[in-house]
Amino acid sequence: MRHDVAHWLRAQWDRVLGAGLMVAGGVALLLGWIGARDGLLETQQIPYVISGGLWGIFLLGSGGTLWLSADTRDEWRKLDRLEERIAHLDAPPRAGKQ
Repeated sequence: MRHDVAHWLRAQWDRVLGAGLMVAGGVALLLGWIGARDGLLETQQIPYVISGGLWGIFLLGSGGTLWLSADTRDEWRKLDRLEERIAHLDAPPRAGKQ
């Protein structure tokens, strides 16, 4: 079972990394909000908005991009398999086999 999980993690590295980045982005947003809510003045809140908010948005965007690229890669693999099957069907029959 351990080998199966390691194999899956290697095969799905971009999804795993994308999910991790999205979780980290959510945590950064949450920590930025927690820090900013206690500040009474805007000047006290701005560092939290910049650090937590911008990093959170960046991490969420990067994670989403990785996840979508993994989905796109899967679709290209499916299309490649279909193209191979169609090419096999269109190939002329071999001599001696009918």
